[in-house]
Amino acid sequence: MKRRLLKNSFSMVLALVLFLFFMTPAHAGKKVRTKLGKDERHELWKNKKWTTSNKKYRWRMVTTWTPGLLFYDYAVHFADSVRAASGGRLDITVYPAGAIVPAMETFSAVSKGVVEAGHAWSGYWKGKNEAFVAFASVPYGLDIEGYNIWLFARGGMKMWNDLYAPYNLVVFPGGNGGQEMGLFSNKKATKMEDFRGMRVRTVGWYMDILTRLGVSVSPLPGGEVYLALERGVIDSAEFSTPAIDYPMGFQEITKYVIEPGVHQPAVQCEIMINKKAYESLPEDLKAIIQIAAMETQLWSEAWTENLNAKAVQLFQKEGIQFVRMDDKTIIQFAKTAFKYMDELAAKYPDVKKVLDSQEQFKRDFAPWREMRGGVTPWPREMFLKGKLYQ
Repeated sequence: MKRRLLKNSFSMVLALVLFLFFMTPAHAGKKVRTKLGKDERHELWKNKKWTTSNKKYRWRMVTTWTPGLLFYDYAVHFADSVRAASGGRLDITVYPAGAIVPAMETFSAVSKGVVEAGHAWSGYWKGKNEAFVAFASVPYGLDIEGYNIWLFARGGMKMWNDLYAPYNLVVFPGGNGGQEMGLFSNKKATKMEDFRGMRVRTVGWYMDILTRLGVSVSPLPGGEVYLALERGVIDSAEFSTPAIDYPMGFQEITKYVIEPGVHQPAVQCEIMINKKAYESLPEDLKAIIQIAAMETQLWSEAWTENLNAKAVQLFQKEGIQFVRMDDKTIIQFAKTAFKYMDELAAKYPDVKKVLDSQEQFKRDFAPWREMRGGVTPWPREMFLKGKLYQ
């Protein structure tokens, strides 16, 4: 009996020593390390009791797009995902621009509850709040990777919703098409002096930036760009990504594309939902909308960028020459762009808040971006010839 008690005591002591060794925070003098991050959605959802009902909802979504633009497909894809995930309990019918309201009345129609939802590009609404442009695209700003990180992990979504809340709107990301093309032109412009006096079609902040550089700018709608180029009303024009520009036929009447598209390193779309309509939904359908929006964001990048690569090949096949601004000119454009945006930030507190947040993200991400450089996935023959960086 005594031997058994000693054996049991020894086992207990050994177990205690092992426990203290592995569980004591300061064992071996090492600092306690904790996981860097946590899934905030899990914290919100882990105790939710999800229920479903048989009630069905029929919504209308208006857009700023025609069916010929890939952005219209983003809206349709989102609606398809919601319908599938909800088993048809939330059925969203997508309408092109003009079917219910004109394109530029999309924001107001959703805000006022004329329709339940809309799909657009927030830069169109800069007249309501200049900061909306920053959630669409910023010259020399975030690329598609940057938008995804900033929106989902750096507070961008909260800022976006805070700015839209006074308009009775809830907003979600609605797809991102990546970097837009540069300028279609019959003039081979690569240096700053080449651009002075040119007549260019562009919109948004870049319109004001180019004006400061001696460029004559016209914010023509997409449907008028081809004729304006053909008739010489303008010398050059940008519109969108390669896959969207190709069907517009600009290659038929111009010789060059002046790259890169510094005006829009990414083109971020939006899904707007009337707040009253959104709040009327049960919790599971709200979650489905959130998940479907994120799925659309991921799908749109893969789908569009793959089509962009195909479009570039088609442009080259039809004789378009892609020329590049020299580095000095790209930097000169950037200096003017940053000065312009600093002035906007000084004038509009919302612009300052959003741009400061984006810039801080870029600073925080810069060391990792630089460290991971040098392994850009070029084709092996290009890489072995020394092309390492993008």
